[in-house]
Amino acid sequence: MDDEANTLASLSRAFRLAGHEATVCDNPAKALKLAKSQQFDLILSDVVMPGKDGLSLLEELKAQGVASPVVMMSGQAHIEMAVKATRLGALDFLEKPISTDKLLLTVENALKLQRLETENQQLRQRLGKHEIVWQGEAMRKVMAQVDRVAASETRVCILGETGTGKELVARTLHERSTRASGPFVTLNCAAVPAELVESELFGHETGSFTGATGRHVGKFEQAERGTIFLDEIGDMPLAMQAKLLRVLEEGEVERIGGDKAITVNVRVVVATHRDLEAQVRDGKFRQDLFHRIYVFPLVLPSLRNRREDIPVLIEHFSQQVSAQNGWKPTTFSPEAIQSLQAYAWPGNVRELRNVVERLMLLATDNTVSEELVQVVLPQTPASASASISFDSGSLADRVQAFERELILAELKRSHYHVTNAAKALGLERSHLYKKAEQLGIDLRSVRKEQEDQH
Repeated sequence: MDDEANTLASLSRAFRLAGHEATVCDNPAKALKLAKSQQFDLILSDVVMPGKDGLSLLEELKAQGVASPVVMMSGQAHIEMAVKATRLGALDFLEKPISTDKLLLTVENALKLQRLETENQQLRQRLGKHEIVWQGEAMRKVMAQVDRVAASETRVCILGETGTGKELVARTLHERSTRASGPFVTLNCAAVPAELVESELFGHETGSFTGATGRHVGKFEQAERGTIFLDEIGDMPLAMQAKLLRVLEEGEVERIGGDKAITVNVRVVVATHRDLEAQVRDGKFRQDLFHRIYVFPLVLPSLRNRREDIPVLIEHFSQQVSAQNGWKPTTFSPEAIQSLQAYAWPGNVRELRNVVERLMLLATDNTVSEELVQVVLPQTPASASASISFDSGSLADRVQAFERELILAELKRSHYHVTNAAKALGLERSHLYKKAEQLGIDLRSVRKEQEDQH
């Protein structure tokens, strides 16, 4: 799209010679109408035109949900213009005069990226990577809350044990929101060293610190017009919490070494397995930040509290694993499914997915038997509960009693090595200490008592 007839003619000829079909347009209003009425592999637009400029057209194209990649070009280009075009959603920015070779290379690269994105979307749909599977009441209530809050701009705090699917729910919130066409950017606050969190979130300029050999665009800028998911926010250092609070209050970030604030338009979703209210009381989490992020809490149930979902999850994961590896379908016997339903699943849905794949690898004749489940899950409820009766008391009491026996059994199996026991249970070492404390197990005393006996 260009207002100069000579430019339109030369570009159109170059595209035809390269084997592309080109539709020319000489005004933004007509271009917008065309882009809304039919799908184009690529839109190439000038910036400076009489009336509505190309940047305004770009903004309208994105606002109208036009998915075609857009490349901007201008004979009056400058850095600020290129930055603005990129932030508005342009794939690339070219400076006139443009050589035919460079233009065709840009077009080919844009088409390749578009094809890859389409293939990735199809693959995700085929494998159901982002599909939440359930059939019971516990998850029905959660998904009803997801549907209620997804279309809003409300900040959501997803709570739940490790492995319950917090990132999956965050993705679903994004995909069902008005920002679905924008990026979904994630950062695991517990996985990034404390000294690098600020650079990861806000970016840095060249030479701003040792090792900063180039400009780095942070997660907030990457998530422009989309969603940023901050996983395990309870592990964010206090110093960074203050800086994050400022971004949430003012909607601006400043790169390390930068000299100006950058406005960002981002929805923030956070998650944690920690008790944030307890962390606020203990001075480990800022109260003002807590109130900024804890607007709409979503509590995900553990797998042991949604056992009715296990059969459909097994079917879903087995189909997923088969598709990924090109395997024949695997059948799980009713007895095998019952044994899997009876297991405590300390690692939740993530652990179930891993176990399903392991069972499929070990299965003979593409059938998973109860005996095979017993081999893969030696610590079954029958052995864990041999010393205690679960036929009386409230549900909460029975669950606590079961968890207590399961932890003690795993400690014994790992020779009271706390780190190994935590790994076997799919927990962080600190989480095991906390869970043991809640259940009245003094890990230090138990280990010392065992050492004294030897």
